[in-house]
Formats: sequence, C-alpha cells, structure tokens
Amino acid sequence: MVRDRNSIVLFSDGPSETYRIGRILGELLKDGDCVALTGELGAGTTCLTQGIANGLGVPESYTVTSPTFTLLNEYPGRETVLHHLDVYRLTGSADLMEIGYEEYLSGGGVMVIEWAEKIIDQIPSGALFIKLSHLEENMRRIELTGCPERIDYWELKLRNGGC
Repeated sequence: MVRDRNSIVLFSDGPSETYRIGRILGELLKDGDCVALTGELGAGTTCLTQGIANGLGVPESYTVTSPTFTLLNEYPGRETVLHHLDVYRLTGSADLMEIGYEEYLSGGGVMVIEWAEKIIDQIPSGALFIKLSHLEENMRRIELTGCPERIDYWELKLRNGGC
C-alpha cells in the first residue's frame, strides 16, 4: 500500500484480492456515497463492484454483473441499495438525463459508476474515485482518491482487513 494525502495505491494479485478490497470498501460505504470507477476493459471494475456488493450485504442469490446493455442494475443491500451504473455505451453526460441519473444520486443508496471518465462532469465532488490498471496478467494497481479524512479511514480499515 502506497499513500499520499488524498490517495491510496493498492496492488491486487488476482480477482480474489480485488474482490476482497471491494468487500472491505463495501462495508465502509454509506447511503449517499458515490464510487467512480475507471480502468481499461478487463481491469477488474466489475470484480471490485461484486466485492462492494458483498460488503454492502447484497444477498449471494443476486448475480452482480456489469449493466453494459441495461445501463443500471439495482441490488438490495443490508441497509442500503446498490445502484450499479455502466456508462460505457453513453456518448456523454447528456444521455444521463434519460435514465434519471440525478434522482438515483439524490434518492439514497450507494452508486457505483463504471467508465466514470465518460461523465466526469456529473460525478459528485465527494465521490471516491478508483482507477484500476493492468500491471501483469493478474496483477492490478488500484488507486483510491477522495477527501483526505475518508482516505485516512479507508486506509486504516484496509490495513486491518476490514470492519
């Protein structure tokens, strides 16, 4: 784990580690949080989102998949709902109005957005930004960026293996 004031850099050696990192983050996220994911195809954003869903208490009976063609999937968690948005097929922020994006953001729940760089002007200022990058076949670099106080908290919890 590497750290500066506003970010943490983690390294994952495979899908199970990426999932574990997501699970810990899911345990820490709260109603109203937004997670903006970026990374090339196959970098692990859906795997990380599956871990987040597990950490939020989404029942194992739900298969968490990337909503590339439906744009948005919702999953009921223990205390809040997970809104999983994939904007890969959108041409830009204007397309968001058609799906009621603002209502989802203001209506509660945790929002996870894949391909967030396509709508960067619509991401809330307090969002957690996560960039996943390929290093080797299974090795990933995962950079979390956000407000320093929350980064401090997440770093502590990630170091200790979760809640």
